[in-house]
Amino acid sequence: MSSPSLIAVRDDSYMSSPGPRAGGPTSRRSFTPAQKLAHLAAYDTAIKDHEGGAYLRTEGLYSSQITEWRKLRDAGVLAGRKPGEKIGRLTPEQAEIARLRRQLSKTEQRLETTGVALEIMSKMHELLESLSKSSRDETPCALP
Repeated sequence: MSSPSLIAVRDDSYMSSPGPRAGGPTSRRSFTPAQKLAHLAAYDTAIKDHEGGAYLRTEGLYSSQITEWRKLRDAGVLAGRKPGEKIGRLTPEQAEIARLRRQLSKTEQRLETTGVALEIMSKMHELLESLSKSSRDETPCALP
C-alpha cells in the first residue's frame, strides 16, 4: 500500500510586485517660487468652480501648503526670487504686510456684500412705494 504524500507548494506570486518602499525612501518634493505661484493661481481658479479639493488631490498637494504659499505670496517673498533659492522665514515686516493684505481683502469683500445688500433694499423700497401708491390711486368699486 502506498500512502499519499503531501507536497507543500509555496505561492510567491504576491511577491512579484515591489512594495511601496522597494526603491527606498523618496526625497521630498520641492517647488520653485514660480511653480508655487502657478499652483496658487490654478487652485484659486479651481475654487471658483467648486473643485478645489479635486485640484489638490490630482496635484498631490495639501491645503496647508496652499495656506503657507499664500502667506509667502502676500508677503512678497515669492516675487523676485530665483528658482531654487531658499526661502526663509518671513520677517516681521513681511508678516505684517501679509496680515494687512488679508485684512484688506476681507474688508473689500464685506464692502461689496454690503453694497449689494443696500442696492437690493433700495429696490425693495421703491417697489413697496409704487405698490402703495397704486393701491391709493385705485378707486373703490361700487357694489350693485
